[in-house]
Amino acid sequence: MKIAVLNYTGSVGKTVIASHLLAPRLNNSQIFAIESTNETAGDLGLDIDQLRGEQFGQLFRDLLILDDAIIDVGASNIEDFLAHMSKYEDAHTEIDLFVLPVIATGKAQRETIKTVSALVALGVERKRIQVLFNRVDGPVEDDFLAILTYAEKTGEFIANPEVAVFENDVFELLAEQRTTIADVLADKTDYRQKLREADRKNKKLINQLTNMHSLQALAKPVNRQLDKTFMALIGNNIVNTLPTQENAHD
Repeated sequence: MKIAVLNYTGSVGKTVIASHLLAPRLNNSQIFAIESTNETAGDLGLDIDQLRGEQFGQLFRDLLILDDAIIDVGASNIEDFLAHMSKYEDAHTEIDLFVLPVIATGKAQRETIKTVSALVALGVERKRIQVLFNRVDGPVEDDFLAILTYAEKTGEFIANPEVAVFENDVFELLAEQRTTIADVLADKTDYRQKLREADRKNKKLINQLTNMHSLQALAKPVNRQLDKTFMALIGNNIVNTLPTQENAHD
């Protein structure tokens, strides 16, 4: 399956969605980062191809021969990305799903609606445009009313409240440690025991060990929630996914 993660506005968690939600559940797909300025999945140690929006031709040729791919489109490159995609007849059909992360600010919701309109103008049909509610810290129906109302009114995209990633300290810790949930789940180190043995005067080591123990404590429940989000997002569109990361490492 080939999924593009994009939004006209920045800082809505596109790279988090690509790296932590999608990549481990899509056969560890190749990630294409269409980005020139901000953090990408490569900063977390994942294998990426970094391109600019105007290099859509190269991406298009790669997509023709791939079964699975994730395209993480940065806000600074989305204009070029969509403009160059429009030059190729029906190029959007090479992407199975367009995922639009949104957070609960007015600006982010307005820019998300703008992104929907741009995709619709290219000919992308409703079933291939889905909003993902990110950094959720309350009822989706209350915090994202503008998006839900617009989806119901226009019928141009899918806005399923179950496609949500909740606010959690784990994502900031992952960014600080330059790691992924999958790597944390695979790490069998007993950091609690290492803390017991550590020299309390070594503040740098203590901080590192407490961060890693916290990550381990947070990773499993967050991973289970991401499994549910993924299934709500993908539904029956994909059959042969890998086992969940938690089960894969048990």
